Amino acid sequence: MSDTRNTGGATSGATWRNNPSASASAQQAYDPWLQPELFRGVLTKRFFAFLIDLVILSIPIILAIIFVTLFGIVTLGLGWFLFWLISPFSVIWALLYYGMSLGGPNGATVGMRMMDIEMRTWTGERPYFILGAVHAVLYWVSVSFLTPLVLLVGLFNGRRRLLHDVVLGTVFINSSVQASAVQTTRV
Repeated sequence: MSDTRNTGGATSGATWRNNPSASASAQQAYDPWLQPELFRGVLTKRFFAFLIDLVILSIPIILAIIFVTLFGIVTLGLGWFLFWLISPFSVIWALLYYGMSLGGPNGATVGMRMMDIEMRTWTGERPYFILGAVHAVLYWVSVSFLTPLVLLVGLFNGRRRLLHDVVLGTVFINSSVQASAVQTTRV
C-alpha cells in the first residue's frame, strides 16, 4: 500500500518521509558552518550534564535501598525480599526522568539546563517523551555494547553528535545561543 500525496489532481509519488516540497531551511535547521556558536563546547557540557543527571537519578534509588534495608530490619529479614524491586524501579525511574525532561518544554534534563544545552531534532523541533526515553536507552545500549570509545564519534562531526544522536536524528545545542538567535530573527 503506497502512501502518496495528491497534489492538484496528479499523484506526486512522494511518501510522507520523502517530501520534496519541504523547505531547505527546515531540512538543515542547525548548520555547524553557518552557526558554529550553537555547537561550541557542547560535548564538554554534555559530559558534566550527564554527571549531574547521574546524581539526580541516584537519589531516589539510594532512598529506596535505605528504606528496604530498614524495612528488612524491622520485619526481621522478610522485607529484604523487596530488594529485587530496586533494579526494575531504577530502570523505570531513568526512562521516566529522561522521557519527561527531554520531552518537556525545555528539551533538556536538569543537568543539561544547568549546563545551558538542549536537545532538538535535526530539523529544529522540540523532542517528545518517546524520543527522550529512546535516546536514553540507545545511549546505554551503545556504550554497553560498543564500549565508551563510541563516544569519540562526537569529535569527528561538525554538529558534535554522538552515535545515538545520529541514529535518532537529534542534535544538542547551546540554549543561550539558540535564544539569542530567535530574538534577532524576530526583530
